[in-house]
Amino acid sequence: MIYFISDAHLGSRAMQHQRTQERRLVRFLDQIKDKAEAIYMLGDMFDFWFEYDDVVPRGFTRFLGKLSELTDSGVDIHYFVGNHDMWMDDYLTRECGVIIHHEPCLIEIHGKEFYLAHGHDQDVDPNDWKSRLMFNIFESKTCRFWAKKIHPHPFINFGLNWAKHNRERHIKEGEPQFRGERDERLVVFAKKYLAEHPGVNYFMFGHRHIELDMMLSHECRMMILGEWFKKFTFATFNGETLTLDNYIEGETQM
Repeated sequence: MIYFISDAHLGSRAMQHQRTQERRLVRFLDQIKDKAEAIYMLGDMFDFWFEYDDVVPRGFTRFLGKLSELTDSGVDIHYFVGNHDMWMDDYLTRECGVIIHHEPCLIEIHGKEFYLAHGHDQDVDPNDWKSRLMFNIFESKTCRFWAKKIHPHPFINFGLNWAKHNRERHIKEGEPQFRGERDERLVVFAKKYLAEHPGVNYFMFGHRHIELDMMLSHECRMMILGEWFKKFTFATFNGETLTLDNYIEGETQM
């Protein structure tokens, strides 16, 4: 079985009961460890992540330990970086055996073509110059180089507070809603990409924190994976059927 999850935002200062959330995610991973052939994590599993040469953010020991256990047992774990953890380097690869993807990928899974990405690059409004400028700064190798010259404590503290402010703004304004087929930028992107690459069978995204399962054509289906702090959404693919579900402890049949 192939599993897909995204957007746990572990460590968010805007969330209560952070350790309970992490344990719930770890219990989910523990329940699927004997069934999973591969797990695709489509970004923002951490609320903020920045790696120095010898320093990484504190915490997440249960989650990181479970990742290591799964990869040690032969489960492939692929991690697609999101806009909250785009500064990921090779720590998860060296210490936990995770395969890191910094760009969207077309991956063949059991004979089907999957387009996998977090979705932040595809979701930016081209007319929103502030957001585009922000992403350009975050993605700049020069900015990243100089950021590493700052002591970890103030910089990671700044990052966690920035992420907290962002999450609190979403809470105040209301949780994201489906914008409609014409205005949902991930849908618009997928349709355009499909027109140029008609062999794609599935598009899979995170980022938007909404659950979406729709057909783009007779042969192509698209999903947005929700999140892992309220909806606890995951998808499974058994080689024939792709299913979107929610993990409810004590009820979900894995």
